[in-house]
Amino acid sequence: MTGTSALDIRGLVFSYPEKPGAIDSIDLSIARGEKVGVIGPNGSGKTTLFLLAAGVLRPDHGNISIGGAPIVPGRFNPAIGMVFQDPDDQLFCPSVEEDIGFGPANTGLHPDRIGALVRDSMQRFGVAHLASRPPHHLSGGEKRLVTMAAVSAMSPEIILYDEPDASLDSRSRRSLIGFLSESGETLLVASHDLELVLEVCPRVVIVDQGRIVADGSSRELMSDERLMTSHGLEKPHSLAHHSPENGHSHSISAD
Repeated sequence: MTGTSALDIRGLVFSYPEKPGAIDSIDLSIARGEKVGVIGPNGSGKTTLFLLAAGVLRPDHGNISIGGAPIVPGRFNPAIGMVFQDPDDQLFCPSVEEDIGFGPANTGLHPDRIGALVRDSMQRFGVAHLASRPPHHLSGGEKRLVTMAAVSAMSPEIILYDEPDASLDSRSRRSLIGFLSESGETLLVASHDLELVLEVCPRVVIVDQGRIVADGSSRELMSDERLMTSHGLEKPHSLAHHSPENGHSHSISAD
């Protein structure tokens, strides 16, 4: 891994009242410009990890920084954006255009610049025709695209995508893969769609029971059927005839 560190997580620990050890001593470093998949079974800690990294939750222990600057929980940070798993957690303005402009407006930009960012983002995600529509009147797939346009409009350094292709039809999913692949931002993508992760992310992190159990090449780790099965995952069909190369090593933590 080369380049300046974009996201650095050290000794991260977090518990919910009903779930101790939701995140258990995670260390993770993401280089600027990297695209990293985060995979694991339901309840493994992927969403919680993202909420901590975005400053939505406050860790019990540990440090999170972006470009060397500490994340302050509860404080708006334009350097990091998160596309939530449920779009209804993210959309609250009277119209799509206002929702997409909300983030840029809170960064103190000139109104003309905000307008340009909103128009560009709506165009890229194909939602310009929805500009005046109330978000709660949209379909699940339309809401998903609007949330991604809203985060993109802020021009963050890092974007966290939590199940980004949920509710998307096959055409929109293919467009999303193309957009993510060509994106210049640092990306973390949590998804059960392992083929999407494989196409977009050269590196993958496997999370289980709140811990990182493997970190390395997407093709190599996801080809390891024993590793995948032991953590509630299935080897992607596109890797059916691919096995880890002899002598290849990857980082796997002790369970």
